Amino acid sequence: MSDQNPQSAPPRIGIVSLGCPKALVDSERIITKLRAEGYDLASSYDGADAVIVNTCGFLDSAKAESLDAIGEAIQENGRVIVTGCMGGDESAIRNVHPDVLAVSGPHQYEAVVNAVHDAVPPPHDPFVDLVPEAGLHLTPRHYAYLKISEGCHNSCSFCIIPQLRGDLVSRQANDVMYEAERLARAGVKELLVISQDTSAYGQDLKYAESTWNGKPVAARMLDLCENLSSLDVWVRLHYVYPYPHVDNVIPLMADGKILPYLDIPFQHASPDILKAMKRPAHGEKTLDRINQWRRDCPDLTLRSTFIVGFPGETDDDVELLLDWLDAAQLDRVGCFKFEPVAGAPANELANHVDEDEKTDRWERVMELQRGISERKLAPKVGKTMDVIIDELDSEGAIGRTKGDAPDVDGSVFLDGDFDVAPGDIIQAIITDSDDFDLWAKRCF
Repeated sequence: MSDQNPQSAPPRIGIVSLGCPKALVDSERIITKLRAEGYDLASSYDGADAVIVNTCGFLDSAKAESLDAIGEAIQENGRVIVTGCMGGDESAIRNVHPDVLAVSGPHQYEAVVNAVHDAVPPPHDPFVDLVPEAGLHLTPRHYAYLKISEGCHNSCSFCIIPQLRGDLVSRQANDVMYEAERLARAGVKELLVISQDTSAYGQDLKYAESTWNGKPVAARMLDLCENLSSLDVWVRLHYVYPYPHVDNVIPLMADGKILPYLDIPFQHASPDILKAMKRPAHGEKTLDRINQWRRDCPDLTLRSTFIVGFPGETDDDVELLLDWLDAAQLDRVGCFKFEPVAGAPANELANHVDEDEKTDRWERVMELQRGISERKLAPKVGKTMDVIIDELDSEGAIGRTKGDAPDVDGSVFLDGDFDVAPGDIIQAIITDSDDFDLWAKRCF
């Protein structure tokens, strides 16, 4: 490359971000730092001076996807920097792709930036401010993920997140609030609160108070939600474990202060399987708790994920899960077939389930949930609901209700309506439904 000078075009960096929203936030922090140093962002391989691949390493299938993405970046560009969860096992990457420029683990932002410096020197003084106050984001402008902690202090037997991302490290409450405030000022209409265990937020800090806008704010889930509700944006909670203190957040939802939505990874219903999974709060009477939540907040939407085919899972365990799902009537459900993860204690358990049986159990769960979802959406026809617009395509506008998170839940289609913009929050009358999505017409 030619020498950098004030007249030359700034170097361009591409980024491929894989995995969960927590990894996406890591990618956003990296590109914000690079942009502040004068780098431009490239939208294609051939336009980039180097490419960062932020990997996922949770499942073997995710590792394979990460290795494929690294290989594609090497083939298309050649100058590749690897980071993220799979980056914690550098040899696994270099054994397949020895020519990558650098490898670093999760949330090692400075290591990534330093690797970019080595590959493509920064064009100017890194303290020159070239980025918006709220930083750069890979999501649409109207919503953003707000990560409140790193790592996890649980020891679920199927998971290696603590090995990949470390123990729970919560952010100070004022740090979270100042970031949320900046995002709201920048035009973000919806904050999606994420962590590995949102209910555990602040435990490692002993719920310490810090000062935000002249008042004390405790590093506690309830206190954080109360303060986020003052920003006049949609606040959506993800990765919430069903600890008893979650009950205290439901009144905020009933009062319209935060969205009536909980994403709770129940993972199973069989006590024996939950015990084998070493799930926190597995002994709680979750059906009773769900029923109480719905009594306190009738508009509550519940999303969850489940694993079938866990080692030792019997036909009776599956029947118990199906019965539980039928009783719980959850609004949104994702289901995964158990997949051994290198280093996870569950791999050593007896009586692994064969793949055909896993597939059969997965199909039974999803077919049951399809019917539940269809029955729960049908009564919404004729109702007027708030809808946030995400995009417009050739057929009209596409949005979501308060009960739908981006990328994982359903959509609302406003066919023929082009007189709206992403980020608009409108009122619409629901005109039709199917098993996962809604159709609507805007109220005028």
